[in-house]
Amino acid sequence: MTLKTSLDTSPAAIDVAQNMLLESHELSTAQLESVLGNIMQSQVDDADIYFQSTRSEGWSLEEGIVKAGSFSIDQGVGVRAISGEKTAFAYSDDVSLPSLKSASAAVREIGANGATQSVQAAQPSAVLASADRYLPLDPIASLEAPAKVAMLEKLEQLARAIDPRVKQVMASLSGEYDVVMVQRADGQRIADIRPLVRVGITVIVEQDGRREQGYAGGGGRTDYAYFTDAILAQYAREAVHQAVVNLDARPAPAGQMSVVLGPGWPGILLHEAIGHGLEGDFNRKGSSAFANRIGERVAAPGVTVVDDGTLSGRRGSLNVDDEGTPAQQTVLIEDGILKGYIQDTHNARLMGVTPTGNGRRESYAHLPLPRMTNTYMMAGQSDPAEILASIDRGIYAVNFGGGQVDITNGKFVFSMSEAYWVEKGKIQYPIKGATLIGNGPDALTRVSMIGNDLALDSGVGTCGKEGQSVPVGVGQPTLRIDGLTVGGTGSA
Repeated sequence: MTLKTSLDTSPAAIDVAQNMLLESHELSTAQLESVLGNIMQSQVDDADIYFQSTRSEGWSLEEGIVKAGSFSIDQGVGVRAISGEKTAFAYSDDVSLPSLKSASAAVREIGANGATQSVQAAQPSAVLASADRYLPLDPIASLEAPAKVAMLEKLEQLARAIDPRVKQVMASLSGEYDVVMVQRADGQRIADIRPLVRVGITVIVEQDGRREQGYAGGGGRTDYAYFTDAILAQYAREAVHQAVVNLDARPAPAGQMSVVLGPGWPGILLHEAIGHGLEGDFNRKGSSAFANRIGERVAAPGVTVVDDGTLSGRRGSLNVDDEGTPAQQTVLIEDGILKGYIQDTHNARLMGVTPTGNGRRESYAHLPLPRMTNTYMMAGQSDPAEILASIDRGIYAVNFGGGQVDITNGKFVFSMSEAYWVEKGKIQYPIKGATLIGNGPDALTRVSMIGNDLALDSGVGTCGKEGQSVPVGVGQPTLRIDGLTVGGTGSA
């Protein structure tokens, strides 16, 4: 086996990664060749070595005082072998030849203890994506510590200046410089440098003894220069607006009704209720409500859902996934018809399909899983004002809080953080305590109007699966969904 470096991997990324993850630990190409060669002799289908070095920081400010600050450096290596449906995995925070040899000895047992059940999958393109979806920036080094604190102080000042009812402000900032490298058994070595920043603000307002809160924030794969004065002012306005609106909110009505979902972050409902059900592992095992339904109608006409890791600078974007497969745009549902699933290499091999660049892991200490990147619904033809005007009695949900879904049947529950009661096409008053209850596959068939105002979220999403968290993006246009169940304590 001859190891090779992909010609299409960013030169800056591969040079930095090799220096940081190999040369500084006195590891050579010949040694990696030996480690992978020993694993592949044990009748396994595939194997890889994943190196990672991450520097991260976090700052939080409350009442003008820095209440918490953190800085960490984490590095390590994970070794994986695959045989049929079986996977062996070992990892270490000691990047050294002895650790690699020890890990390879552990994982090669998967081949020794059972016959391989290889399924030949369609091969991904040999041409890897160049690293142009985000620059190889180091966010932590992009701003001095006093300037980071000053940014949070400014965010607090902006919020307090908007409304005298603001009683408390909490602001946070985080940054990450992540260098990863994958050495694959097919001989390719792929590297990526992934910056990530995020700023958030929570405000608490008070009026006549009633207290409410609002949150806003954003970020992406860039450095702290992204957070201009205009963007910080926007976050402050949004957080204060959400909190102030809820001061006048009435208890939400309950029952089955039409719901209009606003553009952008409400796409989190799509992510949870639909996206997870389209991940390859759940469908290979037959545990998803969408299993074995390729080519069937699963949504109303006009509904097109994609997962797209190629968007420039977005929080969920990747140059390559954590298996070295180029990120891509994958059409999952097209005009209501199910077209495909989100795949990593392992599930793709077993299902006889092509990997989609969605093999993601939280760190070197975790196995890659098929995970979403930026998942959103494409725009339609309707004017958002027309959609709202079409509602006789229903709810307009502008923003969402938390939610959960059962993958096996698609049932979901979501809480609304900003929502309004609508009658005869007009917003009447804000409501509080509303939850959406439904079934993801069923909800898709109830979409009756799709807006022309597709928007992505501001860059705050984090997705959890099997104990692993990864950054993601969501989005959608304004949608009208009929016959959704709304939970609440009021009446309309």
